[in-house]
Amino acid sequence: MKRYWKYIRPYLGAFILAPLLMLTEVFGEIMLPKLTSMIINNGVAERDVGYIFRIGGVMIVIAVIMAVGGIGGSYFSSKASICFSTDLRKDVFHKVQQFSFRNIDDFSTGSLVTRLTNDIQQIQNVVMMSLRMMFRAPGMLIGGLIMAYLMNRQLVMILLVVIPLLILIILIILKVAFPRFEAMQKKIDRLNSGVQEALTNVRVIKSFVREDYEEEKFQATNRDLKEGSLDAMKIVIASMPVMMLMMNITTLAVVWYGGNLIIGGKMPVGDLTAFTTYIVQILMSLMMLSMVFLQASRALASLKRVKEVLDRPIDLTDEHAAEKSARVTRGKVEFRDVCFQYAKGTDEMVLSHINFTAEPGETIGIIGSTGSGKTSLVQMIPRLYDADEGQVLVDDIDVRDYSLRNLREGVGMVLQKNVLFSGTIEENLRWGDENAAMEEVVLMAESAQADGFVSNFKDGYDTDLGQGGSNVSGGQKQRLCIARALLKKPKILILDDSTSAVDTATEARIRQCFQTTLKDTTKLIIAQRIGSVENADKILVLDDGRIVGMGTHEELMESCEAYQEIYYSQREREKEAGA
Repeated sequence: MKRYWKYIRPYLGAFILAPLLMLTEVFGEIMLPKLTSMIINNGVAERDVGYIFRIGGVMIVIAVIMAVGGIGGSYFSSKASICFSTDLRKDVFHKVQQFSFRNIDDFSTGSLVTRLTNDIQQIQNVVMMSLRMMFRAPGMLIGGLIMAYLMNRQLVMILLVVIPLLILIILIILKVAFPRFEAMQKKIDRLNSGVQEALTNVRVIKSFVREDYEEEKFQATNRDLKEGSLDAMKIVIASMPVMMLMMNITTLAVVWYGGNLIIGGKMPVGDLTAFTTYIVQILMSLMMLSMVFLQASRALASLKRVKEVLDRPIDLTDEHAAEKSARVTRGKVEFRDVCFQYAKGTDEMVLSHINFTAEPGETIGIIGSTGSGKTSLVQMIPRLYDADEGQVLVDDIDVRDYSLRNLREGVGMVLQKNVLFSGTIEENLRWGDENAAMEEVVLMAESAQADGFVSNFKDGYDTDLGQGGSNVSGGQKQRLCIARALLKKPKILILDDSTSAVDTATEARIRQCFQTTLKDTTKLIIAQRIGSVENADKILVLDDGRIVGMGTHEELMESCEAYQEIYYSQREREKEAGA
């Protein structure tokens, strides 16, 4: 509870006022049946109209107070619960933003979306319900029992039999409900993951005419969620009729036994009317408590899932950084006997004993077959992953000794998967530098060979890209991502196969601009085409996570068999394409 106090403290007034104001409704619920019995026993029986009006007036005042208290209680409970969930969601999102790639790999994207939305919504609902019922349900239960006891001790004995049965039923329901709600939330995860994947890759689905397959897959996941939800909701569905049955049986027993007391002259008619109302209130309060507990069992499953995110240790932090104030000023990169693996504790190494140095301003080409570890290698530089063995140094400082912010501010990266965000082209480019002058934005777009097609758009740099840049081609998307990285003016620029979708002439112009715009920037270029890196100062040839060749194009053509094989196979394909 100590952890969640931080979400309660700023809104403590609302958390206190909500249940207190609901007490006015409890007071009214307890008093109105008694006043009704007084009207029947004294006013109606004695034909005293004045008495009826006086007591009726009191009842009207109480009803107004109840309405004001109920509205206020509902408002403050809504405010408290919404603010609580808003702050909790903000912290969960903040924690996810701190996650390393490895942390994110531990959760599916769909699961994180569910935890940030559905799970926190369940917690909000139970906080709201608890604030409304915190005093109301127990107050009605205790107040109703006291008033019923004062009216007729004999009839109260019926409740002493019914209440323990109802409590036993509630406990059984809760024991069965919790694991079912937990399973249901996991099935929501799977559905969200499937929906996100299908919507993100809708173009691929259509191009392969796989709509039927995806629909069948969605229907299976949706059906699984339906069955899981029904399995969980059966408990909720069954609980209400059982409680109502118990309440009706109790009411019938009270009316039957109380009727005999009235006939025997041992109980006024008005008291039986009030007593019946109190019986309903007592049993209704138990029903409300059971619903709170049921919602709480679902919220506890959600709270456990949210807690898993908040408690997940972040494996990449700068907590122990020795040079937190250091910044990347030159752009020198050095790998010293670096080894890395994704699956810890296994013998499968993604990178094995990597050693090389990139001097400031140099262009380093990285080439190799698919799965050779090219992307994994460059992800070590901005600490998207940490090396398991060895050291990665930037400006002769271990990357683990930088603060993450300072290190990543000095590194520009165009990832293998080009990602643009909803908004205008200008807004996307300003991710590189939000304070850059418009002339600078245009200049970097020109360097990335993007200004030409952007200027042809009707709204130019104000063109809305849509979600993920859905209204630009793959090559255009790549050039915009390069322009965004250039605007950052990094000391180290990493291009991960980021010109694969542009033609060779455009790629050559981009490389030419690098020589002027990024003269002092260290450039690491991953490429599939040797033509993209053959003019680099140094080329690394990777195979199965190892460097099997290093040098200039000419040196590798003489000494590296793997490089020669790639070169001649590409030349052969080019000849076949030309023919």
